[in-house]
Amino acid sequence: MDIAEVAKRSGVPASTLRYYEKVGLIASIGPQGVRRQFAPTVLDQLALIALGQAAGLSLDEVHTMLSPRGGVNIDRQLLVAKADDVDATIRQLKAVSRGLRHAAACPAPSHAECPTFQGLLKSAASGALDRQRLGRKLAPKRPRP
Repeated sequence: MDIAEVAKRSGVPASTLRYYEKVGLIASIGPQGVRRQFAPTVLDQLALIALGQAAGLSLDEVHTMLSPRGGVNIDRQLLVAKADDVDATIRQLKAVSRGLRHAAACPAPSHAECPTFQGLLKSAASGALDRQRLGRKLAPKRPRP
């Protein structure tokens, strides 16, 4: 299958396919200097690359799990760590959502008078300062039983 067909069937632009080939994520078959040809398995490789990126993996991380000839070597520890990051982000976003909903429906005459809103502000400020100091995201606090 030539590069135009791969681009059409996968939705990945030819320029991206050439880049993926350059960095070793995929490989063309056939002699150099002619129109790039790819084995049909390249579509599965491109799907795995897209899935990895959707999960927040870098191309370097995807590269460690995918050989240009179609083999796959899944790094399970990396996937567990990425899933933990996603779970932490979900918890953080749920907390933000609850805070926004509270602020929108707060019965206090002023948000400055609302203890819940003030607590949210302190928590947000504290978390932002911690992230700046540590240079990374902090996992949100776990709810108390």
